[in-house]
Parts: sequence; C-alpha cells; structure tokens
Amino acid sequence: MVYVGGTRMQEGSKPRIQWCLFSTSPYFSLAPSLVLTPLVTARESRRIPFRRLLTEHTRPTCGWHGESMPKQKRARSISPTIRVLEPDAAGIDIGATEVYVAIPSDRDPQPVRRFSTFTDDLNRLADWLRTCGVKSVAMESTSVFWIPLFQILEDRGFRVCLVNARHVKNVPGRKTDVSDCQWLQYLHSVGLLRASHRPPQTICVVRSICRHRESLVQMATVHIQHMQKALDQMNLQLHHVISDITGTTGLAIIDAILEGERNPEKLATLRDGRIAASRETIARALVGDYRAEHLFTLRQSLEAYHQYQEWIAACDAEIERQLRVLPGNLANDQKPLSKPKDPHRRPRRNQLRFDLRCHLYRIFGVDLTEVPGISGLTAYTLLTEVGSDLSAFPSAAAFASWLGLCPDNRISGGKVLSVATRKVKNRFAIALRMAAQSLHRSQSYLGQYFRRMRTRLGTPAVITAAAHKLARILYHLITTRQSYQESTFTTMEERARQRQLLRLTKQAASFGFQLTPTGSVP
Repeated sequence: MVYVGGTRMQEGSKPRIQWCLFSTSPYFSLAPSLVLTPLVTARESRRIPFRRLLTEHTRPTCGWHGESMPKQKRARSISPTIRVLEPDAAGIDIGATEVYVAIPSDRDPQPVRRFSTFTDDLNRLADWLRTCGVKSVAMESTSVFWIPLFQILEDRGFRVCLVNARHVKNVPGRKTDVSDCQWLQYLHSVGLLRASHRPPQTICVVRSICRHRESLVQMATVHIQHMQKALDQMNLQLHHVISDITGTTGLAIIDAILEGERNPEKLATLRDGRIAASRETIARALVGDYRAEHLFTLRQSLEAYHQYQEWIAACDAEIERQLRVLPGNLANDQKPLSKPKDPHRRPRRNQLRFDLRCHLYRIFGVDLTEVPGISGLTAYTLLTEVGSDLSAFPSAAAFASWLGLCPDNRISGGKVLSVATRKVKNRFAIALRMAAQSLHRSQSYLGQYFRRMRTRLGTPAVITAAAHKLARILYHLITTRQSYQESTFTTMEERARQRQLLRLTKQAASFGFQLTPTGSVP
C-alpha cells in the first residue's frame, strides 16, 4: 500500500511534508522504521508528481502493489525468515464484553472475528476454532475475564497459553483489539510466548475458596475497627486495656453493654483470669458516655462480625472437604507424622479450624513444617498458589526466579546496570518473605544464616536472600520426597565458623594481639 500526504500548495503557504509508507506484511505496520525520510517541497513551487520525486530523490528498496521494481534496482530482502513452530495457533484478546480472535489467514476467509462474552458465544468461538483446525491458543487479559473462556477451551482439549500482558506490549505502533489478537497469534505461532503457571483444576478449586476466605477475614476486620470507633466515641477505653476485644473478655463485656448493663464494676467482673489488666483498670476504662447512636453502630458492627465468623467457619468446612479429595503422595513405608514443634502454642485467631498439618503431609508426602520458619499456613499457601507438583519448574533456580526471589541482572554495553529482583505479585513469595522474617530468633542453621547475612546486607536484602534459600529447600523436599535434616548444614556451619575465626584472627593481628585457643570450642 502507498499513502501520500499533502495537497497542492497555495501561494504563501508553509512547506508541507509528504510521507510514504511501504508495507508488504500486516506485521510490518507495527514497525515505524519503514517510514521514509519526509520530502519537503519549496514554498513557491507547484506540486511535483510522486513518481518524479521517487526518480529524482530516492527509490525504495521494496516494491509496492500495482507496480514492480526494475530488476537491476531490486534489492535483496533483509527480513529474516522466522520458522513457524505452532502452525495451528490462535490469538485471543479478551475484554469485559468482547473477545477478539485471530487465526492463520489460510484457515478462514475471515481470520479475525469478534465474539461476545456470553456463554453461548464462547461456545461458538470454541466450535469455530475446532472447525478451523486450531490446536493451541494464546490469550491475554486483565482481571478475571479470561477464566470462563480458559476453562471452556481447556475442557474442549485445546492447549491454552495464558500470557503476561507485560511480555507482549513492548512493540510500539497502533493499538487496537484487532492488532492485539493478530500480534498474539503471530508471536505464539513462532514460539515467542511463555505460558503463565496455572495449577490443576482441583487445586484451583481450593485456591478460589481460600482467596474468598481471605476477603471474608479482611471484611470482618473492618467491622472490628467499627466497634473500636464506636467505643472511642463513647470514651470507653476497653480496647486500650485488653489486647483483643473479640476475645472472651471483650465479647462478654460488649454483649453485656448491648443488653443494658452500665455499671463498670459489674462489667469488670466478666474479666477472664488470663487478662493482664486488673479488674480496677478495666472498671475505670468502662466509665464513659453511652449514647444511643453509638450503641446502635456497636450493635450492628458486632452482628456483622458474628455473621462473617459463621461464613469463615463454613469456608473452613468446605476447604477441608476439598482437601480430602486431593490425591496423596505418601509411600507405603512412610513414617507417621511427628508431633508439632510447639504443641502448647495458642492457635491464631484466623487460623483454619481443622488439622491442616495432617492434610498437607498426606498431599505433599513430606512434612514441610519441619523447616524452620515454615508454618502450616505457609505450606498451605504453597499448595493453593503453586500446587503439589513442581514439575513445571525444571530446577530450583527456575522456581526461585518465578517467585521473583533471585537477582534480575540487566547488562548493557558490558556493564551491569541493575541486579535488583523483579517486582512480582505472588502470594507465595510474600508468604516466604514473612517466613524468612521469623528466622531472626531461630537457633537453627537458617537462623544463624539470617543473623550473619543481616550484618552484611541489611534487613531488606537478607529477607529476600533467606526467602530464596527457603524456596530452594522446599523445592528439594517436594521433588525428592525427603524429610528435612538439619545435619545437612553441618558442613556449612563449619565453614562459617572457620571464616569467623579467620576474621577475628586478622582483627586481633591488626591491633597487635595474637589469639590463643584455651580449649575445645563446641
């Protein structure tokens, strides 16, 4: 195609720029480098024929529709020939109300079609892809709009590749839904797209309920804040003298207040024996200005909190039922589950209300809670976000890279520009960072590693480094089905001790002293 801008120039007008764009492929239209140098005509001159401009100024090295170049001036094409790895590939750009699909141009007279997001239209889309001989589909979407179509195509037997939008938006040019789906189809056909990790459907069921439970916990917390605000407005300092107003003492006192009790001494008698604050302190905190509007807010917030607690309990029952369905990986000669590290530890407020550790041991085939810093909730996050099968990651390094816990080296011109980790929004990576943060008081090898590296790297960097080490340990335990052995790090501890001794020896020599061993060092 030939596009010429500019019209006949009037007397006294400014020079006009005439652009010429040659394109022999729909993908070349995305590359602005094919735009030729602008041709500027003089202000007083008349319009020059376009063919004469090409003859006198420049001739393009590529042909255009309607006219062929002379043989002696035709240049060899420099565009590389890209090998097609997925000939039966399609590209889908998904929106909230529309879906644009592109297939190879030789499969249908209309290779690009638009479908609605209703279920019957999505089924027609799958039927059309099957008729056109498509076997692999690459899709790009935001939010959760991709899930219905992904599940329909997966049930029909298509190989579905959900790609990261960041990986396909680096090419400048026009931005339309049609060009997006065509670009996705092209990149997927030549093998330049990587699919995002998605666990099996059985794991996705548990993950959906788990994330819904998290939202319920967050909304229940909002109503706790509403209760605290109502108490503040009545100048009742109950939440300042006890740590948790949703505990035994706090709920008992709030229920009595809503039933009409106003005597601080009687309310203080509802204090549980484990509360650190004395009865007199609680009685003084319950002297306030009881107003009807704030009591009404307090009552509704308490009812909403109880309602959310019922829904959370129902989610726990459903999660336990789904965990029982998941297949186990325990061997016949597998040793029974050992006792927890701290059997007398008080359970957390929002902890799952069943024996989660036994289910995780059966599903993973190894007790992950034996690793220092890894709790049952951290292992449960690994199950819901990644799954029990890590075969999608060829090595521990690939697993840590997917979590964004390894350096992202950026080198240009032989210089290292940046070694910072990639910004990854991964729930399991966040859980690993929290687990790494809890190692600062651990007496294990990982705890010593955390404290030793913190003096060199600082707290933020050592949290990432410890989370990286935890990710590698968990990958090894799950893939090999071997239990965690602290004795494995004995050699590493000896090397760390020798380095520390060498450092102290050099420091003493710098001050003119000499270290003399006095006995065996444990």
